[in-house]
Amino acid sequence: MNYTKINNLTGWLCFFIATVSYILTLEPSVSFWDCGEFIASALKMQVVHQPGAPLFLMIQRFFSLLALGDVTKVAYFMNVGSAIASGATILFLFWTITALAKKMVIKSGNDLTLTNIITIMGAGIVGALAYTYSDSFWFSAVESEVYALSSLFTAIVFWGILKWEAHADEPRADKWLLFIAYIMGLSIGIHLLNLLTIPAIAFVYYFRKTPKPTNMGVFKTLAIGILILAFVQYGIIQYVVSFGAYFDLFFVNTLGLGFGSGVVCFALLLIAGFTWGILYSIKHQNKILNMALLSTVLIIFGYCSFAMIIIRAKASPNLNNSNPDNAFSFLSYLNREQYGDRPLLFGPNYNSEKVSLQEGKNLYRKGAEKYEVSGKKTDYEYDRTTVFPRMYSDDPRHVEEYKNLMGFDDNHFAGLFDNVNYLFKYQIGNMYMRYFMWNFAGRQNDDQGAGVYQGQFLSGIKPIDAMMLGDQSHLPPSIVDNAAYNRFFFLPLILGLLGAIWHFKRNQKDAGIVGLLFFFTGVAIVLYLNQKPLEPRERDYAYAGSFYAFAIWIGFGVFALKDWVFKKLNAQTGAIAATVVGLFAAPVIMGAQGWNDHDRSTKMVAHDIAVDYLESCAPNAILFTYGDNDTYPLWYAQEVENIRPDIRLVNLSLFDTDWYIDGMKRKQNESAPLPISMKPSQYVQGVRDVMYYSDYKLAGAVELKNILNVLLSDNDEDKIPLQNGTKENFIPTKNFKLTINPSEVIKTGTVKAADSAKITPVMEWTFNKGYVTKGTLAMIDILVNNHWKRPIYFASTVPSDQFNGLDNYLYTEGLALRLLPLKIDSAAGKSELVNIDILYHNMYNKFKWGNVKNATYLDTQSSDDISIFNNLFNTTISGLIKEGKIADAKKVVDRYYEVMPTKFYGMRAVMGAYFLAENEYALGETARANALLERAADYIQKELTYLADVSKSKNMFVGGQNVQIGLQFLNEMVKTTSKQKQDKLSQKLAAQFQLLEARFSPYFAAQQQGQ
Repeated sequence: MNYTKINNLTGWLCFFIATVSYILTLEPSVSFWDCGEFIASALKMQVVHQPGAPLFLMIQRFFSLLALGDVTKVAYFMNVGSAIASGATILFLFWTITALAKKMVIKSGNDLTLTNIITIMGAGIVGALAYTYSDSFWFSAVESEVYALSSLFTAIVFWGILKWEAHADEPRADKWLLFIAYIMGLSIGIHLLNLLTIPAIAFVYYFRKTPKPTNMGVFKTLAIGILILAFVQYGIIQYVVSFGAYFDLFFVNTLGLGFGSGVVCFALLLIAGFTWGILYSIKHQNKILNMALLSTVLIIFGYCSFAMIIIRAKASPNLNNSNPDNAFSFLSYLNREQYGDRPLLFGPNYNSEKVSLQEGKNLYRKGAEKYEVSGKKTDYEYDRTTVFPRMYSDDPRHVEEYKNLMGFDDNHFAGLFDNVNYLFKYQIGNMYMRYFMWNFAGRQNDDQGAGVYQGQFLSGIKPIDAMMLGDQSHLPPSIVDNAAYNRFFFLPLILGLLGAIWHFKRNQKDAGIVGLLFFFTGVAIVLYLNQKPLEPRERDYAYAGSFYAFAIWIGFGVFALKDWVFKKLNAQTGAIAATVVGLFAAPVIMGAQGWNDHDRSTKMVAHDIAVDYLESCAPNAILFTYGDNDTYPLWYAQEVENIRPDIRLVNLSLFDTDWYIDGMKRKQNESAPLPISMKPSQYVQGVRDVMYYSDYKLAGAVELKNILNVLLSDNDEDKIPLQNGTKENFIPTKNFKLTINPSEVIKTGTVKAADSAKITPVMEWTFNKGYVTKGTLAMIDILVNNHWKRPIYFASTVPSDQFNGLDNYLYTEGLALRLLPLKIDSAAGKSELVNIDILYHNMYNKFKWGNVKNATYLDTQSSDDISIFNNLFNTTISGLIKEGKIADAKKVVDRYYEVMPTKFYGMRAVMGAYFLAENEYALGETARANALLERAADYIQKELTYLADVSKSKNMFVGGQNVQIGLQFLNEMVKTTSKQKQDKLSQKLAAQFQLLEARFSPYFAAQQQGQ
């Protein structure tokens, strides 16, 4: 059997192993975060969030056809699409490793020995399968996200340049360079990470074409590679569209032609220019110019997948982010303008003061017949700036985190060295190296790694772990019982480092290229992203390309073992031994340790909680949501599985945009348009974006309709002057009221006739912000014009500041709070606003629970949602007890034990257990309550003992929030059990509390002295 056939078959074997592993562990339905939006948009060819992923959506649309019309299987088969793409990535990684290895080991046909073939194939298998079971790549491989397909295109591109290198002396070898250009163009329609391979590709080209490289040549190549990257990133992706937009502006506004005419003219000029240039290069035999022009054209060809975005935006689908149906909105969409800018080389620190607002270029929007100026791009000027600003966010939460992490006082102004220190300490240390070590050293657990002592890497070698993390002698349940407690004992890392050293010794040029790929897909991204602290989720997926490069070196670790460890064995035996040891040191241990925390095959949390949100609502409801995870899975449920299509979802984070309000005024699925009276001219981009509060000392509350009229008025008397000389609408008071017509409320079924006495004649509340945004204006419009015809809900996860002061009228009916015009009971607390009959019916008869009790693995978001379920159970049980419905309350308790896990997922779960025990005591379920509190106390003791050990070994207070919660609730358990005459248990809990309190009292005393 020849080498090529062995190489191909072994590569396909790796593909098979990886793909089967991913299919066995993939999520059977929708996942959290962006997946719900992607699946819903791929099925119906809709427009996702900026900057779009059109090619990804089209490919996933193909996989949806495998569901054969079964809408419940659409998400599964799209997840299969990611699994297959990830398996193909492993295939090309294998071929990349063997191509690099073959070039070093086999110089002629005589070197093609069985020993060399075994070593090369062994290196490919070890490296490829190590990446197969790496934490970050595996996570993306089992859900419908862009990163799996993006990784495949990155792998193809890097494999492609090695194919070119192998055939560079052949007459038609440059076809591989054109192939790479086209694949890169296509990859833009998936994700931009692929472009970061360009500097490495430039070096492959340079070293292949230059027999004797020089230091100056290396620097020039690096500069050229970065320039090509910048040309594609900015010149093609942004400026081609920007030129087209300004052509359109001239043709429409100056020449009076129709929208799009300038874009067509620019496209024709571009085609003509490239055609002339290519013909010129052929005529004058200028190969470099010809290759550059052809590559640019092919990149643009691939980039044309974005035409799908404009075509579908013009069809006004339900999901139509930014409505990029014209040149300027499309340009804004590509530039990710809704996410704002971040400083990179120069800019402010977190405590720089804003001194003025500088206006820049005009911003344009599409009008009825012409483009209209919607405003100007603005930038703040600051009193002080710094070079290389890393700590730039002035968000109070971020400022506090900067100061705590760096030890700054309130007056300190961070300079260059401070910012570099923060870069290494947090941005590289916490947001890159921690992820890198997760993948190749081991992982403590899957807790969100916002703090220093949670979500860290951990090797399993206790003395070393103790040096980094503190005393590890009493590991708590949050670590040892966590599925992500993965101990690799540094073996994959050591193998990779050995492989890197061997590679640099054997072929410095190729090792440098892999190192460059490693840098640009890792640390370079860190520098570019300039991340703020307290990210809402872990960001390791962004660096998967860097881990891909390191996996190449893990493969080369087989050569290092053969040459350095097994050199005394005969060559063939040494090759086999090195391969076997390499397999166990990396892919076997990584797969064995990582399987349980990547096996999502039994998890349905995202799907079921989406259904529960929707089923919490009455027919034809309006449901306000806020974040990704209370919106995207719901979009999936409605758009794909057609669950509760009568409900109108309104995401408050998007409601401040004109295009989103436009969509809310149209019929979607079975939901009628929202009752918004505003005309587009009253809320278009640049109009009524923000309207501020100015206290006019008005007596009493003002009718909400009058507030709306003032905000929508075009009369100058209803406006206040701004610093820039313009006038803007404003709110003259924060005291709002809405007069209630009881007959409307009863007629629409909002309140039952039997409860008519509970209806308040006037809803009064205090608006809780100092300004009104476009979205708040639209909400006010809905409240004024709805007349209780459609039920209004807020998802339970919406931050309370988004209620706009309506808190006293929001009643829990499940995972949503319903707006009801009921008289305020001043004696009732906020937690007691419950519509208990509907809540009980919804949660007992309608809700699904995501299989959280029996799921093999629950990711962080899913385990967090257990706390939401716990709160729901406790609210229902306590509400039923208050109503005297003891039998129903006991049924809910029984349901809790049927569907909820016995395992505690963090201190929030302990809090839920305490309140459940209180309810159980009230129901006479004393044995259950005692058992639950004993388990909860045992969990607290183990967690706090660990934190006390770590605090002592580190000589600093660690885990403050968990310690405070744990001690607080342990103390409450003591009081509750004593009150319930459970003396023996109370004494036991008291002893536990006193012991733990004694261990932490020195730290509490130190904190008080510090204050």
